[in-house]
Amino acid sequence: MARDAQDEARRRLSALAEDPAAHWAPARRLEQDAALLGRLLRAAAEHQQSDGRAADVTLDDVGAALSLFEDMRHQLDRLETQVVIEARRRGMDWRQIAQHQDLNSSQAASQRYQRLMTRLEEIRQGVR
Repeated sequence: MARDAQDEARRRLSALAEDPAAHWAPARRLEQDAALLGRLLRAAAEHQQSDGRAADVTLDDVGAALSLFEDMRHQLDRLETQVVIEARRRGMDWRQIAQHQDLNSSQAASQRYQRLMTRLEEIRQGVR
């Protein structure tokens, strides 16, 4: 998806009514984890610029950051699956979904959804 289209998507979604009491847990956790990763990278960059070394960011900190990614991928998969389900529920066909996901065909969008569902089921069953 082109940067302009992504910016437009963010603008459109930002215009939706905000209900502070309705923070949806998977999206909220993903947001919090992304913010933590940003803090780590910012701290590393600040120390790198100030004295040429990243003394306050330890290997344990970097390892902790790396450990967040698998859960973040899982949360993204869940969110994407639920948004696709909502799109289908509201009458979008696979061709339209493919366009929004910057995929080349309705078959690609359908296959992506099936892969996400399979991966989520494997995680649920403890296979992954």
